[in-house]
Amino acid sequence: QVQLVESGGGSVQSGGSLRLSCIASGNTGRRYCLGWFRQAPGKEREGVAAIDTGGSSTYYADSVKGRFAISRDYASTTISLQMNSLKPEDTAIYYCAAAPAYCGLNPLYFGYWGQGTQVTVSS
Repeated sequence: QVQLVESGGGSVQSGGSLRLSCIASGNTGRRYCLGWFRQAPGKEREGVAAIDTGGSSTYYADSVKGRFAISRDYASTTISLQMNSLKPEDTAIYYCAAAPAYCGLNPLYFGYWGQGTQVTVSS
């Protein structure tokens, strides 16, 4: 199995930036698509960004294109999410997740999840 641990969440004012990191362990992380998802109170979990096993393909929700960037460091088995120009609607718990045979933004296909990290954006 894959174990995932997120970090980097916090509180920031509108227009600010945060960088989230996720470390994958279990000696299988490099075979998985890795992605970031978020869930706000009262809303369904939604895909934010994902990156395939080779790092050649990335996926972004329309709401974050141009503001967020996902990257993958295979040497350290880590993915990052650089979040710029943050808006109050970005407030949510952000989760790192891994999928064995799929890559994209559908959370139903991701079988491994981190514990989540809170991102709060104030106006």
